[in-house]
Amino acid sequence: MSNLIEIQVQIQKLQKQASEIKAKEFDRTVQDILAKMTAFGITVKDLQAASGSPRKGRGRPAAAGKATGTKAKKKAARGSVAAKYRGPNGETWSGRGLTPRWLATLLAQGQTKEAFAIKS
Repeated sequence: MSNLIEIQVQIQKLQKQASEIKAKEFDRTVQDILAKMTAFGITVKDLQAASGSPRKGRGRPAAAGKATGTKAKKKAARGSVAAKYRGPNGETWSGRGLTPRWLATLLAQGQTKEAFAIKS
């Protein structure tokens, strides 16, 4: 059986080989992407718009920005939601969105959500 030092040397060799292969494939992949972008007339802005990443001032159509602004206005008009659950340390949660960590931990310990419900 190989000892620790031999295994570490093998790992280093394999990591070096992997990075060399990745570098070769990276260059080839970039060239392939550039060729396809040229053939189809795709720009970087097209890629950013297609990915849906909202980057400030880049690649988002004007209509998409207006829709987002409208959604933000509607959200602000709704107001806040009353808390439905209260934790042992005074934490609160409305019951909307992701379960907060404090409640998830308590649920994992076997307690129920109803035990922390705020009674009106």
